Amino acid sequence: MFASKLKPYLYLGLFYGLVSLIVRIIFIFHPITTVSFGFFESLKILFIGSLTDVFVFILASSIFALYSLFLSDSKYKKPYGYIIFGLFVLAFLYTAFVPGNIFKQYGGSFPEIAMAFIGLKTLLFGLMLFLPTQRIKIRNILYFIVLFLYVMLIIFNGVSEYFFWNEFGVRYNFIAVDYLIYTNEVIGNIMESYPVVPLFAAIFSLTLIVTWFIYKKTKDELLTLPTFIQKIVLLVSFVVLCGISLFIIPKLGKVKTDNTFAQEIQANSFPKFYNAFTQKELDFFQFYPTINQQVAESDFLKPFDPPTFVRNINPENPEVRKNVVLISIESLSAEFMEHYGNDQKIMPFLDSLADKSLMFTNLYATGNRTVRGLEALTLCIPPTAGESVVKRENNKNKFSTGSVFQSKGYDVKFLYGGYSYFDNMEDFYKGNGYEIVDRNNFKPEEITFANIWGVSDEDMAKKAIEVMNKEAKAGKTFFHHWMTVSNHRPFTYPDGRINILGTAKSRDGGVKYTDYSIRKFFEMAKKQPWYKNTVFVIVADHCASSAGKTELPMDKYRIPGMIFSEGFIEPQKFTQTMSQIDVMPTLFGLLNFKYQSKFLGQDVFTQNFEPKAYIATYQDLGLIKDNYLTIISPTKKVKQYSLSLQPSKNPEDFKIFYDETPVKNLQQTLVDDCIAVYQSVSFWLKENKLNK
Repeated sequence: MFASKLKPYLYLGLFYGLVSLIVRIIFIFHPITTVSFGFFESLKILFIGSLTDVFVFILASSIFALYSLFLSDSKYKKPYGYIIFGLFVLAFLYTAFVPGNIFKQYGGSFPEIAMAFIGLKTLLFGLMLFLPTQRIKIRNILYFIVLFLYVMLIIFNGVSEYFFWNEFGVRYNFIAVDYLIYTNEVIGNIMESYPVVPLFAAIFSLTLIVTWFIYKKTKDELLTLPTFIQKIVLLVSFVVLCGISLFIIPKLGKVKTDNTFAQEIQANSFPKFYNAFTQKELDFFQFYPTINQQVAESDFLKPFDPPTFVRNINPENPEVRKNVVLISIESLSAEFMEHYGNDQKIMPFLDSLADKSLMFTNLYATGNRTVRGLEALTLCIPPTAGESVVKRENNKNKFSTGSVFQSKGYDVKFLYGGYSYFDNMEDFYKGNGYEIVDRNNFKPEEITFANIWGVSDEDMAKKAIEVMNKEAKAGKTFFHHWMTVSNHRPFTYPDGRINILGTAKSRDGGVKYTDYSIRKFFEMAKKQPWYKNTVFVIVADHCASSAGKTELPMDKYRIPGMIFSEGFIEPQKFTQTMSQIDVMPTLFGLLNFKYQSKFLGQDVFTQNFEPKAYIATYQDLGLIKDNYLTIISPTKKVKQYSLSLQPSKNPEDFKIFYDETPVKNLQQTLVDDCIAVYQSVSFWLKENKLNK
């Protein structure tokens, strides 16, 4: 009889294990998984994964266990039932009518949630107390609801994991945390990207079927509730199992695999989500290999002239005072352009503009999220472990591209087609002296098309021209940073602009429409008197995908970048390896700006420029230098890959790939260089040395 009380856990656990197994098998054979696994390697992945699932389910079933432990008939007996009911009523009245109650002190929607929860508990307890003949029926209904919620969570999580893998090639990470926080944009994105009604109908139907099956198999166990002694045994057993699970799960997460895909597939999404949710930044000095701090700083600053943290930039030639428009394009991989071997001609305008520009052909983004690209272009610093500085609390009053322009008397603005509260952009840019122009600044008649991410790039281009005209008429020199939005799932845009329908929701369409919108922007700009006195910087924020065979696949970080100014910038191709953080210091060099710099990127045309690039995820920090990719990771791991150049057959394009071959005998000098970079930046950020 005692063992029968565990039947609901057994059925739910088996169902969770089955769904997780199916998801892992799908991941193994998914097209985005660009490695193949042998039979025994697949068995190992599935075994470690299933074992992790067992311990995760033990923790996840804690709410169900508490629900079971509180099932009782004795609490409804006189006088205890009436006393408990009275306390519930008082608690409800307290939350509903007492101003300044403890729940209201937390603000937000917390008071309403507390009132609804206590009100529901009061109602249900009252029904069970005053309708004893209906108690079993009510209990069965509640039991069915609890089972339904668990089953729906299991199914919904499996479906969510599939779509997340389909887009990013990894389990849940910081991106999933963002998706939970920014529910309006994310839900809207899902609504516009996928067949939501059939999908949710299928999830709901399957949930009902599975719940009904488990309910029919286990509902009789509610007829005889466990005794007090049995509940104590169950509670102690559960606490012990939870303790074991908390100890074992991290150990299983550290089981070594041959590649990143295997590591991700055998992992469980819930621990990964929890880790991402609780850590905005990682303590470099706790989790990464370190060297002497003075040695680290000296090594990192060696290529700078002078090799000091604060440097006076004093060009020989006089300053050139021109307007600057920085356009950072959403998710624009280099491979979308014909210059890099694309034969679809989906970016005809940017390809033509590149031939008239200073084009950076071997440029690498620092990360795989928009905020990381904004960090690189605004602060010109290498990425650090955890979230971008844009999303951290200590993100204000930084030395930035905006602060350099402000010191020269420029009007500085950040333009974004969506609501800039997303990804903390508004807080970051306002906190660093930028004015914001976003969707809030649009009149209804100015919006011809919008999706969940914001107004179309075409509409934003018109607004940008309007704002720039106002600045010019007021006699202001301006620096405006425009972040595009249209090249993002669901890839919707107005019909009739390009030869791919906006309803097709294709990546190629999103790319081509963005190119169309930028062409429209330049057509309008050319008609303005300020055009010939303006420098345009066009660069991607990151690539369209970051999944690959290794932690940091180089081809998934290569982005296009160019600087164009009619009659001022001579067309040329800069082919050396460079980082996204080098773009703006290079621009300042072209303008002969005299300023005191704390930038950690370099002007690529200076004599001391050192070809290298920084690429990173939230945890893996990489340095590309001297044909090696060196990666440092938490738990003080170090990996290194030799880079074998595989050039394109067509010498006219820049379609270059690197084979990343693991190195057994590490090049220690490069390892120290990699540590020096990230240790120095982490230290300076921690000490607020990168502030103005």
